[in-house]
Amino acid sequence: MPLKPRIFLVGLMGAGKTTVGRTLAQRTGLRFADSDHEIERRRGQTVSEIFAQDGEAAFRELEQQVIDELTRLEGVVLATGGGAVLREPNRRALHERGTVVYLRAGPDELAHRMRNDRTRPLLRAADPRARLRELFRQRDPLYRECAHFVIETGRPSPSMLSQLVLAQLELAGVVPAEHAKDPERS
Repeated sequence: MPLKPRIFLVGLMGAGKTTVGRTLAQRTGLRFADSDHEIERRRGQTVSEIFAQDGEAAFRELEQQVIDELTRLEGVVLATGGGAVLREPNRRALHERGTVVYLRAGPDELAHRMRNDRTRPLLRAADPRARLRELFRQRDPLYRECAHFVIETGRPSPSMLSQLVLAQLELAGVVPAEHAKDPERS
């Protein structure tokens, strides 16, 4: 019996990884996981609280453990945190254990999407747009390094973006077309 697909979504915060991931999981019948949500569940704290209490380095250590575990699951769509690619072992695990889709959104689009979001610790800056530009500059090459596919998010609805990702995965043979559920019938 063939292994069930492992689909991993990477990209900056606000790119739509969790929303698209949930929709992909629903349409393919795969399990959905979110590395940040799993970290929060295990710690009983939000990502912001972990950053504030223990610092980014401690968060990244926990994140690496969770990414290692979640990338070993079969039949999963995994939404990763925006900084998951900062550590080489995470990039390697993601690339080698599944199909990585980079949801690529530019910093200006992300700034617009998250203009009222006060929950993200890395955006607590005097100029969040400048911070996003810096994060994009640093991380875009890392996302590309581990990605098998790059999907420009642009401005489609989450449903349309999910359909674009699903179509790409079907064309590549990652997800058999007959296993993808018609969104009109879901």
